[in-house]
Amino acid sequence: MRNEESDTISADNINLNSTATLHRHEDTGPQDELTWKFWQKRRYILVFMAFLGFINVYALRVNLSVGIVAMTEVKNVTLENGTVVEQAEFDWDSKQQGLVLSSFFYGYIWTPVIGGIIASKIGGHYLFAMGIGVTALLTLLTPLAAGLDIYVLVAVRIIEGLFEGVTFPCIHAIFSRWAPIYERSRMASFAFAGSYVGTVIALPLSGVLAVSWGWESVFYFFGAVGCAWCIAWLIIIKASPEADPFISEEEKLYIIRSVGSSEKKKIKHPWKAILTSTAVWAIVSSHFAENWGFYTLMTQLPTFLKDSLGFDLGESGFLSGVPYLTMSCLLAVGGYLADWTQVKGYLTTRQVRRYFNCTAFLGQTIFMMLAAYLLHPAWSVVSISLAVGLGAFAICGYMVNPLDLAPNHASVIFGFSNTFATIPGIVSPLLTGFIVVNKSESEWQIVFYITAAIYLFGCTIYWIFCKGELQPWAQTFSLNQPIDSSKTSVKNPENTV
Repeated sequence: MRNEESDTISADNINLNSTATLHRHEDTGPQDELTWKFWQKRRYILVFMAFLGFINVYALRVNLSVGIVAMTEVKNVTLENGTVVEQAEFDWDSKQQGLVLSSFFYGYIWTPVIGGIIASKIGGHYLFAMGIGVTALLTLLTPLAAGLDIYVLVAVRIIEGLFEGVTFPCIHAIFSRWAPIYERSRMASFAFAGSYVGTVIALPLSGVLAVSWGWESVFYFFGAVGCAWCIAWLIIIKASPEADPFISEEEKLYIIRSVGSSEKKKIKHPWKAILTSTAVWAIVSSHFAENWGFYTLMTQLPTFLKDSLGFDLGESGFLSGVPYLTMSCLLAVGGYLADWTQVKGYLTTRQVRRYFNCTAFLGQTIFMMLAAYLLHPAWSVVSISLAVGLGAFAICGYMVNPLDLAPNHASVIFGFSNTFATIPGIVSPLLTGFIVVNKSESEWQIVFYITAAIYLFGCTIYWIFCKGELQPWAQTFSLNQPIDSSKTSVKNPENTV
């Protein structure tokens, strides 16, 4: 199954900062044993804190999906004269609700590339904390903004999006310094699992908070938790292994041996090569497709469950979390399998990315169409859960792929990809608002069929154009890593990244 090409990569074409470990089995450098006791390894503590960080990223993002159901719910209100009338605290129609739900992404779309550039030059450590911390502070102000005017709320959500837009590119910059090559999939997938665990936690908990203490408590709670995480991150986590005073010498040497020293020269990004790379555009297409399905369900699932399937607010919150719980569980499996198949030599890097990504998309296409066709309280939830859950394997494809193509430019590539992948967050809620006017089953079916078609599109493009090897435009030589002259050529370069 391995590619038997005998292509040789000369030493002056190898970026020793990011691919110092060129031989899988014959490497005689420092080793570091894996352990389930994550607190004994600083890189695992980093991953765990990043996991908690992404819980906050998505909790701060999705709480409004449930909160808006409570904010616009029609209730019996007793007037001063004793008359009982049906009234909502915020009388927003479906189009206005779509505007509020999508407004976050109006800001989010502008900062991934900027965040990627800054993170690649200074590291993503402080920027990651700032992105989440400021969003948490603004979440605390959400009830005040909503009470003033819908457009004030929209403005606050836009600013939140501006700051959260840097978070995903930042983590790629952090992993380029902390993640050994053959631990990338599992470390990245575990950290990114926080996004879906955050959704699992936020959706049902938002329902409980809204029912028990009012919709305002949703934003106060998650805002406070986000601020607390930000303080903990800044105390515990350091920018690189060299900057961490608590890391063991063995672990530090092991990481540096694999990814190179973080004391890098000024990085110049090859923009023309990045923008014209078919492998980069394959990542963009998959990222767009996955986010279309994710954002559609993240923003609309509570409303769909309430309007079309008849669940109440509390039930909608809990059931909306089931698909993301499924995805969280499968991420751990997918990340381990992806690394395992590479280490054992069963699949090349390209094959891992392609097979995991495209198999997931095909499954998501099928289950999304089933959800649209069935529209049954039980089977629709099962189909949607599987459609979302299979995205865990896609993440082991397109989301890790920038680290394969160009480690030093991974944060910029992901930022570029995430910019396009933010478009679904803007368009999908608005489009759903225009389609689902009468809240009929046929209208929701159209929403799901569109999502299935976009999954299939992303699958096709990624299958054709994805790559797993270090790209020629990313192969630059640096003098800050010693050269072992006995290891200046590599067979099957696709498997060395």
